[in-house]
Amino acid sequence: MENNEPFVDYYSILQVNPECNARTLEVAYRYLAKIYHPDHPETADIDQFNSVIAAYRFLRNANNRLNYNVQYSLSTGFSFEATRSERSEEKDALTDANIHAKLLMFLYKKRREFPNSPGAGVYDILRNINCPDDNFEFHTWYLMKKGFIDRTEDGTFAITVEGVDHVISMSQNTAERQLRITSSDESDTDTQPEFQQRKPRRAGVSGTA
Repeated sequence: MENNEPFVDYYSILQVNPECNARTLEVAYRYLAKIYHPDHPETADIDQFNSVIAAYRFLRNANNRLNYNVQYSLSTGFSFEATRSERSEEKDALTDANIHAKLLMFLYKKRREFPNSPGAGVYDILRNINCPDDNFEFHTWYLMKKGFIDRTEDGTFAITVEGVDHVISMSQNTAERQLRITSSDESDTDTQPEFQQRKPRRAGVSGTA
């Protein structure tokens, strides 16, 4: 944005939190572009459509967004430092969830490949899932309380029936999400970067003369 131009609240246009990640920014853009697209007569709004595209085009560039955030803070009073500790806690939770998923998948594969010897020791687990041992007891405590893993007679960890069902369910959900994302990406090919007037089709005319 040029200094002589009036400030434009791109985050408000995209209806997102100023501290959202790039993926949230993209999802908001795709959703709003569909809503305001001229092909949707019930919600079509050419001005909003172009504003959404302009906002996303600008903010998707990391350097643009970094500089814009400085101006955003000065113009709105928003503090990007205010929720740093909250974001750190959210990151920890996401990291834990990722570790839990990897640990369960490792034990799932172990039981599937070695049904008569499905257990794995602490060192084996840490090495294979690349997990720091600082919070290992927390992770195993949580998964045991959920009933997803259990201790074997020799003291190793093994996945339970409930754990196997959980891994399969999560894998199916992931596959379904990927399918929806792929379908959404394909449907977005009709979303024009800017609105262009289309020529109406003449009924009954097809092919070449």
